[in-house]
Amino acid sequence: MTDTAPSARRGFLAGLARLRRGPWELVATVLIGLGVVMLMQPVSATAYAYSFVTILAGTVMFAVVSHFPE
Repeated sequence: MTDTAPSARRGFLAGLARLRRGPWELVATVLIGLGVVMLMQPVSATAYAYSFVTILAGTVMFAVVSHFPE
């Protein structure tokens, strides 16, 4: 039985290192999602305060990396 997770992880990291669109769009999307979760949680006022900056950073990052080569 072979484990494909290390090779997939290696491909993801190689895509990040070579500035490929797919892996960086995934990172930007996760950042936007994290900001939305921070915005909607009722526990931490600090997380709520940084949520807009996190969403904005993810959105700007997504706009920039959408110009990267596939």
